[in-house]
Amino acid sequence: MADGSQRPNIIIMYADDLGFGDLSCYGATRLQTPNLDRLADQGLQFMQGYATAATCTPSRYSLLTGSYPWRNPGARILAGDAPMIIPRGMQTLPGMLQEAGYVTGIVGKWHLGLGEGDLDWNGDIDPSPLDVGFDYSFIMAATNDRVPCVYVEGRRVVGLDPDDPIEVDYENPFPGLPTGRDNPELLRMKYSHGHDMAVVNGISRIGYMRGGTKALWKDEEMAEVFLERALSFVNENREGPFFLYYALHQPHVPRVPGPRFAGTTGLGPRGDVIAELDWCVGQMLDTLERLGLAENTIVIFSSDNGPVLDDGYEDQAVELSAGHRPAGPLRGGKYSLFDGGTRVPLLISWKGHIEPGRTDAKVCQVDFFASFAALLGQPLAPDVAVDSLNVLPALLGQDPVGRTELVLEGTGGKTLLHQGEWVFIPPYKGPAVRKYTGIESGNAPYPQLYNLNADIGQQENLAPSHPEVVDRMAARLKTIQESDRTRT
Repeated sequence: MADGSQRPNIIIMYADDLGFGDLSCYGATRLQTPNLDRLADQGLQFMQGYATAATCTPSRYSLLTGSYPWRNPGARILAGDAPMIIPRGMQTLPGMLQEAGYVTGIVGKWHLGLGEGDLDWNGDIDPSPLDVGFDYSFIMAATNDRVPCVYVEGRRVVGLDPDDPIEVDYENPFPGLPTGRDNPELLRMKYSHGHDMAVVNGISRIGYMRGGTKALWKDEEMAEVFLERALSFVNENREGPFFLYYALHQPHVPRVPGPRFAGTTGLGPRGDVIAELDWCVGQMLDTLERLGLAENTIVIFSSDNGPVLDDGYEDQAVELSAGHRPAGPLRGGKYSLFDGGTRVPLLISWKGHIEPGRTDAKVCQVDFFASFAALLGQPLAPDVAVDSLNVLPALLGQDPVGRTELVLEGTGGKTLLHQGEWVFIPPYKGPAVRKYTGIESGNAPYPQLYNLNADIGQQENLAPSHPEVVDRMAARLKTIQESDRTRT
């Protein structure tokens, strides 16, 4: 199986801000996710599956490059007009798969930057995902709460009228145009913090833009727009092999479900867009079945980081969440150094090759690169995927352990270390609770040490009673940070 004689299709479906406790297969009771439960039933459900970071851009960078995000100072939450942080020519997961004979595509959220700075949205966008390993690209540049609120296919904004050019500014408003701050009467969803700039589709965003009127997206249609493109890519490349990175935008803010899902869950827009996400997954699974591809396709579902309720809009996510724990038994959430920030749902199915069940093997999204290279017999140069480990046996359910060591980060490059059952968080300055979101940051003026086997909720700090473990792990974390690679 590792000699490259089999080349299964590979689909990674990647949610945005979805928590460990948001799926019914992970214990949610107030929210049902039947299609993701179906994926769990036919494949392997990971109870220790990790993103590399508690925020989006760093995790996405790691998934595609096989490198820890803190190695790249630019791998932080990016503005909507930021230059691309994956250098042209850097080997990536999709690039490696291209070399193995795959057609590669991305549909959905990108948020890794475009162009080289001072981007002209009215011409060819260069570099783009097409320059780092993708044959096909249909994306939004950053997030659905940032301008420009347009789709980009290949190198061009979709539907742009050349007589109505796009202008983007993240510092200064455009004279005469409304903003959420000054024109709240225009909003159908009020902001709670930030998100008070350009008004697009009745929702104020981060950043200012003008022009591009015909190209603007409608939030309530976004799920189906991305889904249609993802299904079309699968259909057009059904002879295979293909790789699809289907980067769903739900449940990131602003949460605007399509009409068929609005008001269906009782958990407000956040619950409704998770139901919508689940439906999108079901449509993909149905399409694979209909095309006869289910037995020759590895399907992966995961999330870029943990959950957040109030992330900038008044959508009643906090008020309606009673009885629902988005992070499940974990402490923290998005932005946090605690496990709720990085331990996320991870489901993998490959019919006939992966026996269904649950596993406690510890794996990380950064490892997809080396693991798929091993599956396909693709060699990796020493300077490629420098932190990606071959955990293919764990991904296939043949190894119950997986990683024994893993570096994760909260925000701003603040790192922590997992070793076996131990988690070590160094002392960090900063507030213990993040302003506005109410999420525990994990910052503390003293070292923290937790045993996840005995204390999954990280309630008991064992650092005072195990100074030898703290010293060992602190030294190891420093060694890793000073190294240029962890893949041997």
